[in-house]
Amino acid sequence: MTTSRCRVAAGCRRLAAFPCRVAARRCGAVISLLLLAATAARAGAVELTITRAALERTLRQQLFAGPDGRYYLKGNAQSACFTYAQDPQLTFAQDRIVVRIKTVARLGRRVGGTCLGLSLSTPAEVSLAPDAQGETIGFRDAQIDKVADQRELNFLLLPFLRHQIPSNLKVNAADLLRKALAGSTASSGYTISLDRLKIHSIVIQGDTLVVDADGDLSVK
Repeated sequence: MTTSRCRVAAGCRRLAAFPCRVAARRCGAVISLLLLAATAARAGAVELTITRAALERTLRQQLFAGPDGRYYLKGNAQSACFTYAQDPQLTFAQDRIVVRIKTVARLGRRVGGTCLGLSLSTPAEVSLAPDAQGETIGFRDAQIDKVADQRELNFLLLPFLRHQIPSNLKVNAADLLRKALAGSTASSGYTISLDRLKIHSIVIQGDTLVVDADGDLSVK
């Protein structure tokens, strides 16, 4: 058995070698991977594209996977007084990702089996900038674009928008690539493994995130 190594450098010109497209899944989100590799001593380019719909599915499955697609900020489905978020929707606006949610709350005091107080249904919105974090596609600079007027509701809602939504949108690109390459032996006769990956840039183009990275591949 022989071993060869291909160094994959983002930004190198596209080579007329053997392009292959690999489909990977993480938390049910379909992420298309374009892997352009050359021969053992040649350089190619790795480009990972992630659609807006795939990111939205990732957020739904990681944060809104409870009953009825709700995430309870306070209480639960059996509580008289409660606050929950639901129906996350993602859009891309210039260089930012906008997450809109619907917030439903019953604020007040529980008396018997009912909640005496306010019933609210209000939208909330946060925008994020994509950020390269080693081998992870992360998000930073959370800006609250729309929030409720009720202080009690905002006390729960603001930390959720600023911290929990960005952390549950993160995608480990190296894990995706390794899972995608795991079936390479059966399909190609070669064992291809990813030894290292570093993301250099993430930009929004149309309805997708385009991720440029470099790394080391082993072909056996």
